[in-house]
Amino acid sequence: MNYITRNICCSKGKMAVGRLGLAFSETLHHTKHVLHVCLFLLVLLLFELGAGGLWGEVPVDVQYPPLVTLLLQLLRILPLLALPQAIFNFLGLVCFNAFPERAKLKGSPLLAPFICIRVVTRGDFPELVRNNVHRNLNICLRVGLEKFMLEVVTDKKIDLPENQRVRQVVVPSSYKPKSGALFKARALQYCLEDDINLLSDLDWIVHLDEETIVTEAAIRGILNFVIEGRHQFGQGLITYANENIQNWVTTLADTFRVSDDMGKLRFQFKMFHKPLFGWKGSYVVTQAEAERKVSFDHGPDGSVAEDNYFGMIAYRDGYSFDFIEGEMWEKSPFSIYDFLQQRKRWLQGILLVVHSRHIPVSTKWLLALSLYSWVTMPLAFSSVILSTTFPVTVPPLFNIIAAFVGGVNFYMYIFGVIKSFRVDRLGWIRMVLCIVGALITMPFNFLIENFAVLRGVIGNKHKFYIVNKLTEPAPPVNVV
Repeated sequence: MNYITRNICCSKGKMAVGRLGLAFSETLHHTKHVLHVCLFLLVLLLFELGAGGLWGEVPVDVQYPPLVTLLLQLLRILPLLALPQAIFNFLGLVCFNAFPERAKLKGSPLLAPFICIRVVTRGDFPELVRNNVHRNLNICLRVGLEKFMLEVVTDKKIDLPENQRVRQVVVPSSYKPKSGALFKARALQYCLEDDINLLSDLDWIVHLDEETIVTEAAIRGILNFVIEGRHQFGQGLITYANENIQNWVTTLADTFRVSDDMGKLRFQFKMFHKPLFGWKGSYVVTQAEAERKVSFDHGPDGSVAEDNYFGMIAYRDGYSFDFIEGEMWEKSPFSIYDFLQQRKRWLQGILLVVHSRHIPVSTKWLLALSLYSWVTMPLAFSSVILSTTFPVTVPPLFNIIAAFVGGVNFYMYIFGVIKSFRVDRLGWIRMVLCIVGALITMPFNFLIENFAVLRGVIGNKHKFYIVNKLTEPAPPVNVV
């Protein structure tokens, strides 16, 4: 009897300790979020004070010709174009816990539908693909994922062992989609053809780039998303400062994208369940039936930014989206040239999406505002220079808006570093140095974005530049 009593007391003690640890963890995550919000509001306040938005602008006595005055005022109010996405980023970072706890499975993996993890590659980096297939396969098995396979879709055959978990699909050079889709859209559409597709309507597809590494948290988030089955499309967070960093400048510049995922992307999906500002092409989860109906066969105009075009068509057709908890890992471009070419392709692809006659204005107007705020960046930069030499009076509201937009964008670099790097690994001194480094890269990022605009608007928009993904030969691995 004493033995049984001791066991019961011991079990109760362990349960009490577990509940105490859980409560401490919840408090810690909540405290982190509160501190982040306080810092965010402080940055915004300092920007408003610095811009004079809170007490108005001193009237300018200089008189210009009416046309010149109008032109200078128009340049000063360009930040209005970026206001919608700044509001979404602000609300996303403030309204939802920016440091959520680890996602817990809401059901057994045995009860989950079949999942196809699809990687699309041109086949230029076979070692990278083999290594990542090996890693991703092991992570899926470690989480307990049962009904799944990894599918590599490539233009060039890769020496990749195939078994019940791994399938390779080689897109023949003779394949031409009906609309003339090109590049990645062509490969994705090939997978949907009746004689190639192996998935049923209720199966799910996880789209990854060739360099994407899944994490256990992401697999748990995907399982929860597909088990619930409330939405046909989903997307989650991608970070870029994991493991070996190839280029610190581009990696720190990409911390802005991490904040964009946690802000604008998360808010639009959690609140509206629509890709109001578009979405990305990796860490995309789709229901097989819905993907086949939307398709990637949208001609050359839908082939440069095939992810955004697909999202806008799905939004137009009434499908719903949601945010998936758990992050995946990718690498920032390894060179400044690749970084520039990447941004240029994004700009040109989104230009084709926004100007497509197949997507109604009611669907793409927020994406269009975001695009035009990007396209007018050189003009906005020139207005900052001209304002010192040719000052002009504008209503105080415009100064408030400009300070808010600037403050949000400034803080997104800070938060992106905090979210990308772990202080328990770096330490506080290195974390502060990373934040300073990210802020130092802001002018660099701004110049690159401006240069990408100048080259993207003028150049041929139907090109698909592939950035370098491998710096040195990787050791071979066996995929079991």
